[in-house]
Amino acid sequence: MTDQPDELFSAVDSLLAAVDGGTVLPAPAERTRLREAAGLTEAAVAQALGVRVPSIQAWEAGRAEPKGDRLEAYRRLLDGLSQRYPATAPNTPAPATPLQQLAQTPPSTPTPPAAASDGPAALTPAAPGPVDPDSGGPAHAVPAPAASDAPASPLRPPEAGHRPPVASAASDAAASPVRPPEAGRQAPAASTAADASASPMPPESGHRASTTPPASDAPPPPVGPAPGHDASITSATPDAPPPPVRPQPGHHTPTSATPQPLEPASRSSASRPKRRNPAKKPSATVSSAPEPVDPRFAHGPLAVVDVDDDGRVSAYCVGGLVLDVPAGSLPALVEWTLAEARLGQARLHRSGKDSDPLLVLTESACVRFGLPARLSDEERLAGRIPDAHKAVRQLQKADWLLTRRGFGPWAWVYRPAEGSRRHSVHFCLPSWHALDSRYWGDAAGLPPAELARVLGVYATRVLPPCGSTAVTGLELMTALHPPTRAARDGAGQWVSAPNPGALTGAVDCAPCEAPDGHPLLAHLPRFHERTPGEMLREEAYDWARPLTDEECMQPYLVGIDVNMAFAAAANRTVVGLGAPVHVQNPAFDPALPGSWLVDLSHVRLDPRLPSPFTPDGEPPEGAAWYATPTVAYALELGYQVAPLEAYVRPEHGPYLDAWYTRLRDAYIATMADLGVTTGLSPEEFLSAMDGHKDRDPDLALVLSAIKATVKGGIGKLRERGRSGWRPGERWAALDRPTWRPDIRAAVISKARVNMHRKMLATARATGQYPVAVLSDCAVYASAGPTPLDFLPYRDGKPLPGGFRIGVSPGMVKHEGTQSVLWAEGLREEHGDHLNLARYIKSGLLTAPDAEE
Repeated sequence: MTDQPDELFSAVDSLLAAVDGGTVLPAPAERTRLREAAGLTEAAVAQALGVRVPSIQAWEAGRAEPKGDRLEAYRRLLDGLSQRYPATAPNTPAPATPLQQLAQTPPSTPTPPAAASDGPAALTPAAPGPVDPDSGGPAHAVPAPAASDAPASPLRPPEAGHRPPVASAASDAAASPVRPPEAGRQAPAASTAADASASPMPPESGHRASTTPPASDAPPPPVGPAPGHDASITSATPDAPPPPVRPQPGHHTPTSATPQPLEPASRSSASRPKRRNPAKKPSATVSSAPEPVDPRFAHGPLAVVDVDDDGRVSAYCVGGLVLDVPAGSLPALVEWTLAEARLGQARLHRSGKDSDPLLVLTESACVRFGLPARLSDEERLAGRIPDAHKAVRQLQKADWLLTRRGFGPWAWVYRPAEGSRRHSVHFCLPSWHALDSRYWGDAAGLPPAELARVLGVYATRVLPPCGSTAVTGLELMTALHPPTRAARDGAGQWVSAPNPGALTGAVDCAPCEAPDGHPLLAHLPRFHERTPGEMLREEAYDWARPLTDEECMQPYLVGIDVNMAFAAAANRTVVGLGAPVHVQNPAFDPALPGSWLVDLSHVRLDPRLPSPFTPDGEPPEGAAWYATPTVAYALELGYQVAPLEAYVRPEHGPYLDAWYTRLRDAYIATMADLGVTTGLSPEEFLSAMDGHKDRDPDLALVLSAIKATVKGGIGKLRERGRSGWRPGERWAALDRPTWRPDIRAAVISKARVNMHRKMLATARATGQYPVAVLSDCAVYASAGPTPLDFLPYRDGKPLPGGFRIGVSPGMVKHEGTQSVLWAEGLREEHGDHLNLARYIKSGLLTAPDAEE
C-alpha cells in the first residue's frame, strides 16, 4: 500500500506527458463541434489527413483513434480550430463562421420574404373537403411549413462524392423537409402523411445509443398476428438485445425507437446548404400525436451493409443511425438481423403481414460475406448464382431456405414460421443490377448512407422494396388489401377467412381478356392474329395528326403531361373482385365492371381529336370488346349502346382506392420536399417545377421510383410468361390473385377517357386541338412557350372539366417546348404521323418515351 501514491503519481505524470506530447485528443463531441464550427466537411478533413471519410467518422464517434503521424496532424488541426472557435458558455452565442457570415450577409438586391424552417415541415392531413375533379378522389394533405426565426444554415462545400444541389430561382423559396439538423441543435419533430415519427435527441459523444424504446402512454401496436391469421407476420424478435449503435457524425442519434426516416445519414449539416420553405397559404391542419413506435422495428425498415477500408462492417439505417455488424458469414448476418438489428416495418393493414427486414449489400459487403461482387454474364442471364455456390451451401447448412428464384439480385432467405413468429430476411444487391437504372437512376452507385436514405424514404412512404418497382407496386396492393383475415367459425374458433373487398384467390380471366399465349387460347392457330372482336384492347394513347395551316403559323409546340395519370385513374374505379360471368345481349350497366362486346362505329367525333375508344385514336369499325369506362363514356357523349355479349363481375368494389391514396401521398410528400407544393398558383407551380429535381438529387430518385411503381404495378396485373415458357402453357403468375388483366384494362381505359374528356373540354372552349397524344402527354400548337399561353385560365381559374396546372395526380405539368420548325423538319424526314409527344421533352428523336 505504501507504493500506491507513487504509482498514482507516475500514472498522472504519464498522462500529463501524453497531453504535452499531443497523444491525447479532445473528447469526440468536441472534435465534431470544432469541425462543424469551421464549416468543414468530413470529406475535407479526410482529404487533408490522407484518410477516408469512415475514419473521420470513427474518430469523431470515439470508436477509434488516429495513430502515428496522423495523430499529430489531427491534434494540430483540432488545436488550431479550438483557438479560432473556442467553446462558448451556456446562453452565449457562438461566433459565426466565415461561411455563416457570408450566408447572413444581406443580399445586394431585395428578395421576397420566405418562412425559414430549421426542421422538417409537417404534412398535415386535410379536413374532409371537396372532391378533386382531376383524380376523382378527396382533397389530400398539404405540407404546412414550420415557421422559424432562425437564419438559414450556412452554405458549405459538399462532401467528396456528393452531388451539390443546383442553384435555382426556387431554391430559396422551397425547402425540402429532409435535411440534417444543425450542429449542436436538436431536430424538431416531424409528422408526414406517410409516417409520423419524433426526431431524436443525440446521446453523449462516445456513448452507444440505447435501442430500447422509451416508455410511452400510447398503447403499442400489436406484435403478433390476429388470431387465426397466417403465422408469417412477425419478422423481428421483440425481446432481442439491442445491437451496438453509433451515431453518424454530424447527426443526432435517436433515443426514440424510431429514427427520422427522411434525414440523410451520411450528410452532416455541412454537406448541403439549407433552403427555406416558400411562404405558403396556411392549410387546414389536424393536430395529432405521433403514432406509437413499434419497438420491433426501432431502426427502420432496412439497412445498407458496407465494409470500410479497416474491415469494419457497418449497417447504415434510415435517420443517420449506423450499427456495428458482428456477423462474419451470410448465415450469421441473417441471424443477427433477426435477433438484434430491429429492422422491418409494421403492416399497413390489420390483417396483413409486417414487412421483412431488408438488407442492401454493397459490393464490398458482397465480397466480405462470400458472394461475388458482380454477376457473370451467365449468372446474370440466369438471374441468380448457382445453387452449388459456397454462400448458398452455407445457408442451406444453417437450415435457411431460398425461394424458387434462388439467390439473385433480390433474394428472400427464410425458415418456416414458428407460431406467430416469422423468420425471413430480404436481400438487395445493387451491384447485381437489383436497382433498375431506368427507375432508380444512379442509386446503385451512391455511398451507403445516401442509398439508405433513398431506399428508406421510399420504404417509409410506399413499401420496403421487395423487387422491381413493378413487383413492389403489386405487393403494395396486397399489403393494403390482404386476401384473408381472422374470423370466428361456428364453434367460436379463430380461423382464416376471406377478407371482404380484397382479391381472395386466383380466378381465370374471360377469353377476350386473355393475352396471346394464354391456355384459354390454346385452340387457336399458332400465328393467329386476333381482331378487336376477339380481344379486349385497352391501351394508352399513341396518336398523332398533321398540323393544320393555322397551327403551322404558331411559333411553338408545347407539351403538357398528366401527373400520375394511371394512379388518378385508379382512384374510385370499381373493379371486379371475383370470376367473370358470361351473359348474352345484356343491358349495359355503367356501374358493373366487365368487358363488353359492343359496336361503337356510329360514334363520330371531330377528327382533330383522337377517338376515345381506340389506342391509336382511329374510329372503331364494327363490334369490339371494351372495358366498362369506355362504354360508359359513349353514353356520356350522348350515344346509345347495345352490347352483344359481356363478361361481367357481380362481385366488385373500389379495390385500388387505398393503393391510390398511399402512392398519392408519397408523391405529394416527395414533391413538397423538392419545393413543389399544393396550393400554388399556376405561375408559381411552373416556376417551382423549374429545376425541382436538382434541389435534392437523391429525393429525385425517390420520385422517379414512386412514378415507376404506379405504372409498373398496373402493368404487372397482366404479367406475361417468361423465358422458358411456351404458348398454351400456364405460367406462374396465373396462380396469384393479383393476376387480373381486367383490372389493368379498366384503369387504362379510364385514364384514356379522362384524357379525352379534358381535350374535348379544351377544344369546345378555345377551338384548340392537340397535334399529338402519347399516353398521358398531349402536344398543342401555341403562341407562347408555356402551358399558360394556350390553356384557358379566366381570373386565375381553370376551365371546368379541362386541364388544370398543379402538382396533384390528374393535374398537368409542363412536359417540354419545341418550335414548329423543329416539328416540320422531323416530319419531313420521318412522315406526318411521327408522334411528336414522344420527343417534345428533349427534342431528340432517339430519346425514350417520356414516363409519368
